[in-house]
Amino acid sequence: MIRIIGKIPPTVTVACSGGIDSMVFVHFLLQGKRKINLAYFNHDTQHSHKAEKFVEKYASDNSLSLFIGRVKGRKGKRSLEEFWRDERYDFLQRVGSNYTITCHHLDDCVETWLMSSFHGQSKLIPFKRNNNIYRPFLMTSKKSIKDYAERKNLELYEDPSNQKTNFMRNHVRHNIIPQVLKVNPGIRSTIRKKLIETYL
Repeated sequence: MIRIIGKIPPTVTVACSGGIDSMVFVHFLLQGKRKINLAYFNHDTQHSHKAEKFVEKYASDNSLSLFIGRVKGRKGKRSLEEFWRDERYDFLQRVGSNYTITCHHLDDCVETWLMSSFHGQSKLIPFKRNNNIYRPFLMTSKKSIKDYAERKNLELYEDPSNQKTNFMRNHVRHNIIPQVLKVNPGIRSTIRKKLIETYL
């Protein structure tokens, strides 16, 4: 089941990578007869260029406006993950509507909770970032997303780099979370309760 925090307005911009999370949430939002614009950020990798073509075709096939952003700054001392994140949010801040959606979900919250605990303080993913970026799907589990995609037979583009564990979040997702679930299978329910207490 797709669960929403707050009320989503009739006109929104959705950060769309072409992957399962964003394609499910875009499809879900379109069922509500909303006006949807898509925003795709190209990280200047081989797979990003392929994903851009996929999202372009989807936008064209569904008569949706599409904004495309590209890496412009310099990485400096930041990790590649930090650099890409900063560039991506700068793009979304510039091109998005008054309500721009990023497609974070419950399992992302679990990952963030664990990753932040490595630094001594567990944190939730904020429901809102800056003045116009919202994350209304934080209560929706990855299983619900996969079930929806299968049920609706959605076409997706999955970036193979999501499987590479040299990135911290991918390492946590693929190697640490499975071990955590063995000793604490209820961690998703725990995080969902914290989301309810914090945002509802």
